[in-house]
Amino acid sequence: MNTRTTPYLKRIFPFLSWFPMTRESVRADILAGITVTLILVPQSMAYAQLAGLPVVYGLYAAFLPVIVASLWGSLRQLHTGPTAMLSLMSAAALIPYAAVGSEDFITLSIMLALMVGILRLTMGFFRLGLVVNFLSHPVIIGFTNAAALIIGLSLLNKLINVPMPRTEFFLGDLWIVLQQLGNTHWPTLMFGLAAFAIIFFLQKRAPRLPSVLIAILITTIASYAVGFERTVKTDLDAIRDDGLRAQIVRLGEIAGEIKRNGEEQSRLQAQFSTLEARGEATLNEQMDVRSEIERRKLAIKRLTREQMDQRIQLHLVDIARQPQPNGEVHYVVAGRIAGGEPLGIGHWRFGDIDGDQIRLTGGGEVVGTIPSGLPGLQVPHVDWKLVLPLLPAALIMALLGFMEATSISKAISAKTGQRINTNRELMGQGLANIVGSFFHAYVVSGSFSRSAVAAREGARTGLFAIVSALGVMLVILYFTPLLYHLPQAVLAVIIMFAVFGLVRIRPLIQAWKVNRADAVIGIATFLATLATAPALANGILLGVVLTIGLYLSRNMRPRAEILGRHPDGVLGGIDTYRLPAISDRYVVLRFDGSLNFVNVAYFEEVVLQALGRFPEAKAILVIGNGINDLDVSGEEMLRALTQQLREAGVALYFSSLKRQVMAAFEKGELAGAIPADHIFKTKEQALKAMDERYGSLAEPLQKDRPGLCET
Repeated sequence: MNTRTTPYLKRIFPFLSWFPMTRESVRADILAGITVTLILVPQSMAYAQLAGLPVVYGLYAAFLPVIVASLWGSLRQLHTGPTAMLSLMSAAALIPYAAVGSEDFITLSIMLALMVGILRLTMGFFRLGLVVNFLSHPVIIGFTNAAALIIGLSLLNKLINVPMPRTEFFLGDLWIVLQQLGNTHWPTLMFGLAAFAIIFFLQKRAPRLPSVLIAILITTIASYAVGFERTVKTDLDAIRDDGLRAQIVRLGEIAGEIKRNGEEQSRLQAQFSTLEARGEATLNEQMDVRSEIERRKLAIKRLTREQMDQRIQLHLVDIARQPQPNGEVHYVVAGRIAGGEPLGIGHWRFGDIDGDQIRLTGGGEVVGTIPSGLPGLQVPHVDWKLVLPLLPAALIMALLGFMEATSISKAISAKTGQRINTNRELMGQGLANIVGSFFHAYVVSGSFSRSAVAAREGARTGLFAIVSALGVMLVILYFTPLLYHLPQAVLAVIIMFAVFGLVRIRPLIQAWKVNRADAVIGIATFLATLATAPALANGILLGVVLTIGLYLSRNMRPRAEILGRHPDGVLGGIDTYRLPAISDRYVVLRFDGSLNFVNVAYFEEVVLQALGRFPEAKAILVIGNGINDLDVSGEEMLRALTQQLREAGVALYFSSLKRQVMAAFEKGELAGAIPADHIFKTKEQALKAMDERYGSLAEPLQKDRPGLCET
């Protein structure tokens, strides 16, 4: 290959840098890929449920997107796929627009992945990787802590097997679950605790073993052996309790009403978009359609609340199975007949209704049937009327996913010495989401846990990720039937184990010691994320706004102080160190900020206050080594201030100005306002000249003089 074309080809095809491979590197990558596969399969299934999707969609997201990201990414040890945070954010973004787990919800999840991919690819193409710098460390810590708690606690209902609503207010949903703690399904909790014990023990005693996979194997076999899942489908007529049957019928009616209102809302939304595009309707007609859309939304919210109330009430009903002499089976409210069920699982409970068919369950919830076969190519359906409403969430997800991948990459590259290209990583992550959306995958990003395992196992190139994806392919093709009896509680524990480890309090405590304003922003981000969950974007947006506000505040009032001399001759602040001023004839002022439109008023205020403290002073010397910039507003202020001071009989001097500031002095009109002999290269030259011109008759600092404004 021509050596002149090689760098160009490597920019287009980054995976070419993997070659030539050695036998040792290939062996290391294969072993690392197999190890990651053992983590990837259970994690992807668990995260899919967190995203409100059937578990198979997690496997889809762990297949082709992993390969694409490894081929076109920057860091060789970074593993891409489903992650806990983006899974929860995906579900939260779509809850207002579709029922969790429905076909519409799945379609929107895939569309959201496409949107996130396009945004990341665009950011990478235009080299906007630095945008992530708007997310300060306290904001990231506060957000991550809150998101980890939300993700873990959102699965509490899976661990105790009680209903949990999925509304736009997470804390309210959690409170409903906590109220049902007394109704915990103990066999489900036992399976969850057993999985926790296995994972915890193996990670402590044998960390190199695939603890998560072992926990899955043991609990799945145990679930099958004891008949943990017991379900039966029966007709509505088999329910021989009028009150119970009426409740079930009402639940079915509510589901039908929600579906009809949702379809009508979609139709009205399309009609409104058409009216806006064509401009044929009057404002009143548009308002009528919009009003009807809002009415449908409110109806859906009301019906959803009623639906959850009905489910919770039905979940509390203990149903007994009553065989009849003619072979039929009736179901009555427990207490009318005696008898129990094996393993202490209890009587039957209501599961779901589909038309006239009712599903009753006598055990715990399992993963169930997982479709086998690779995902086929299908162009994602784009609901154009929802593109703009989902755009803010997609942008936040694109940024957060990139931030997560970047932090992982920096941590790993610090050990491996590999140079990372953030813009290339953006493009790789973008391509992974775009390609994945054409093969039924939802949004993906870099995974910290899997990448750390890959680096620990000695992965050399992105080949390890391809090996892990091929492992997922084998699972999809041949092993999904074996996962039927996997308890849902075990998947919940897997996620909890992963996310609760992300909760870190020490960085916030350290921030409080270093800078309380930054710590307050981190705490505010944490509380806002919790309060607005599951809309996690709101919390981080608040953190970004507060960070920008603090940045502007600091720049509007930078540090400024009158200087004196320590006994050893070193300059220091007279207020900070209680030093006498250098002289009453002139004032030495340090200003640690650029002179621009943000703080010019404050600079003028500082100078006038300094002269107010020393009314006999005939000059003021500004030591400007902290001034990095001078804009038009700063120049205008300096000319006006110089004239004002001259009229008061006070001269303005500068020292230690940087080259770019001196250039602004020379090119503008300041050269005429401030003479050349009023500007010194060093503060030592300036102080010597000031002593010669004004003398150094200093007096002790008077206690009754007001303090200078400073930050």
